Amino acid sequence: MPRRRRKSKEEIREEELKSWKPITNLGRMVKKGEMKDINKVIENYRILEPQVVDMLIKPQDDLLLIGQAKGKFGGGKRRVFRQTQKKTAEDNVPTFSCMAVIGDKNGHVGVGIGKSKETFPAKDKALRKAKLNIMKINRGCGSFYCSCNEPHSVPLQVRGKCGSSEVVLIPAPQGTGLVIGDECKKILSLAGIDDVYSKTFGQTRTTINLGKACIQALEKLNRIESR
Repeated sequence: MPRRRRKSKEEIREEELKSWKPITNLGRMVKKGEMKDINKVIENYRILEPQVVDMLIKPQDDLLLIGQAKGKFGGGKRRVFRQTQKKTAEDNVPTFSCMAVIGDKNGHVGVGIGKSKETFPAKDKALRKAKLNIMKINRGCGSFYCSCNEPHSVPLQVRGKCGSSEVVLIPAPQGTGLVIGDECKKILSLAGIDDVYSKTFGQTRTTINLGKACIQALEKLNRIESR
């Protein structure tokens, strides 16, 4: 018998959108095609269904390496799931956490954290929350060494902090690339930022706090008032 072809992510997403039955007014408007601008949705509505984001844009997703696999002498590799255990009278109860980031590489990005007793439900929860937390960020060209006026970097220096982890994003000229850690690089890349300098302080190995600090810095860009 011939093997069945494995469906791609886009095909699975299209099938889910066809069978989607919205339960909110915003979802019905998006399903009918009455609302087509993601920026108006973010500014005026609260997104309660992840299918709204899938209908308006084609988001790409990635997972941050927040955990570590067991290895000899503490030499385990980083992995996308972080495992914790709770002591009970019967036995140890494991819990898995996952941190996902989604974006369209055009100024929209979202981060979510999911927890579950198994790995795949934790990943699905993280992707769902990331879509519900999507936001628009202001990009620009704030470097003194570049005058292209294209939205390839951050317009000014911003700082974000979560716990002891602190991230500073600094404008960079075109061609510089993302001079930042690999996990924050995933967030900035999906947000549509191509060039940036950075500084990090505190406990940078705590990836969850570092990712939240990076998102907080991007949120501050939305407070810029153009005159």
